[in-house]
Amino acid sequence: MTTTAPIADATSASPLAAPPTGPRPAGKAPRSTRRVAGTSLLYASLIAIAAIYILPFLINVATSFKTDPEAAADPLSLIPQTWTTAAYQQLFLNSDFPTWFANSAVVTVFVTLGRVFFNSLAGYALARLRFRGRSVIFVLLIGVMAVPNVVLLIPKFLVINQLGMYDSYSGMIVPLLTDAAGVFIMKNFFESIPRSVEEQARIDGAGTFRVFWSIVLPMARPALVTIIILSFQGSWNELSHFIISTQSPELTTLTKGVASLASGQLSQGSQYPIKLAAAAVMTIPVAVMFFVFQRRIMNASAGAVKE
Repeated sequence: MTTTAPIADATSASPLAAPPTGPRPAGKAPRSTRRVAGTSLLYASLIAIAAIYILPFLINVATSFKTDPEAAADPLSLIPQTWTTAAYQQLFLNSDFPTWFANSAVVTVFVTLGRVFFNSLAGYALARLRFRGRSVIFVLLIGVMAVPNVVLLIPKFLVINQLGMYDSYSGMIVPLLTDAAGVFIMKNFFESIPRSVEEQARIDGAGTFRVFWSIVLPMARPALVTIIILSFQGSWNELSHFIISTQSPELTTLTKGVASLASGQLSQGSQYPIKLAAAAVMTIPVAVMFFVFQRRIMNASAGAVKE
């Protein structure tokens, strides 16, 4: 006698059965909806933060094209009622602004080139060379980075004065030719480069400086770009060092000159358009430098060694 097993319900046994449908539980939004809401909130927060930082700069540019009475009456307006370039004309034609700009350009170019070279040399020495006192020097380097710059102003002035460099281009440039932060950045980057690259060059007969200049330094291009941008921005915006190193009007830099406008040097009144026009022009070189090199800042080097 043959027995047959009961046939199971088709909908419960079939693996292709459709999932149960019904109303979605209250209070549980779809995951995609929550993700969109979170992304929207994030972008809204970023836009608000960006507006907080950008708004003062927009006010700066807009006020530089206003008349002096309008700037004093409505300083926060982003659209001038009367567009005028009088502030820029007075700045370039009836002031020492071109001299300030030229002095800042000369100092910035030499300081940037010097920092790139000397920071690279010092960083490579601390990263690769073995010599007595290497660890002590690195500790002192970290210590210098922890000291506020204002604490070093008086000792820096005494050294500059004793060396006979006060009130000269050398006094403005030489003390800025290297900085502890730049050496620290270059040291860390050189330590990330495989030693096998240098060993291969030494097998071919290259000396220490040749290995540094021809092999390692080209590979450190991302760190060099970072040093260029930081050095350019730092020396262009430097103020305290130039206050203690010069006193002649012929050696006044942009930072000192723009700061002196607050005392009413050019004319009477608030001088808001003139001050802000000088500030707007002063930001152009740094902005151009950043936008040109921003994609190359501290990119990771790859392909140096083929395993």
